[in-house]
Amino acid sequence: MNDGGASSQSSAPAAAVAEAGARRGLGRFRKQGRSPSETGAGMAYGLAAYGLWGLLPLYFTALIPAGPLEIVANRIVWSLLFCFLLITALRGWRTFRAALGDWRTFGTLALAAGLIAVNWFTYTFAVLNGHAIEASLGYFINPLVSVLLGVILLKERLRPAQWVAMGVAFTAVLVLAFGYGNVPWIALILALSFGFYGLVKNRVGGRVDAVTSLSVETLVLAPVSVVIMLVLMAGSQATLLSEGPGHFWLMASSGLITALPLLFFGAAARRLPLSTVGMLQYLAPILQFITALVFLHEPMPLERWIGFGLVWLSLAILTADMVVALKRAPRAAAPAGVASH
Repeated sequence: MNDGGASSQSSAPAAAVAEAGARRGLGRFRKQGRSPSETGAGMAYGLAAYGLWGLLPLYFTALIPAGPLEIVANRIVWSLLFCFLLITALRGWRTFRAALGDWRTFGTLALAAGLIAVNWFTYTFAVLNGHAIEASLGYFINPLVSVLLGVILLKERLRPAQWVAMGVAFTAVLVLAFGYGNVPWIALILALSFGFYGLVKNRVGGRVDAVTSLSVETLVLAPVSVVIMLVLMAGSQATLLSEGPGHFWLMASSGLITALPLLFFGAAARRLPLSTVGMLQYLAPILQFITALVFLHEPMPLERWIGFGLVWLSLAILTADMVVALKRAPRAAAPAGVASH
């Protein structure tokens, strides 16, 4: 998700899609119910997914002296190899070949690959250069950016509370721009790249599962990544083979660290209502923020506290509005629920 959440929040506009999906399924969910053990397992999977994404800054700093370009290139290649192992274990090669053979699906995922590459590199660069707090801001404002994309590109209409949330968020960006001395470009690039990533992935919908999607995306990016790794090695700038076996295996584990949260997220999404999954998404940037503040010792002057406070207020307004909308959903969703049986 964050960065790590390549597909964690890959419906866009995230808030709008989650709300629409919840409205369609809320009636059936309440009727059928879920066992406490199933809900508990879903929460555990969700906490594991967003917890891993939230702790990514610690992992990336452990890869120093590798630079962001080498880290992202390795992450892509090792993720592809790990996904191939998963596809083999899950017997998903037919689905993978079908995704490659459908030019519309492949083209959509190729575009998504470009967006997630920008997102991954920006996030890694931010963490390694003392901007992890600003990176967390990008994922805090991502739901707001998703709502904004819905208005601009999908011509969606906002409720009054959503307009208020957007106004507060805009004020927050101005305050943070003053605090940073410039526009918080890292946060905006992360939020926009992931927002557009979700918008593009929404075109694929449920036709492609998370593992297949990540496999195609990393396959698209793998040739360039391999070239980058070879160029770095030729110039004696690569650290993969020069920093000892511990560093090598840390780099190689990037495939597992990328794919595992996706599997946890998929397991959580099958067991929890979308509204709960939507609430859990804030865990990742919260952990990123705490990690940057406590463990990476990044500065947090008063202006940034004020700016972040306004962002959190905006998210609280947006979340409260969605909860109210979901409570009203059963009446609106009843006909659809009946028709679906």
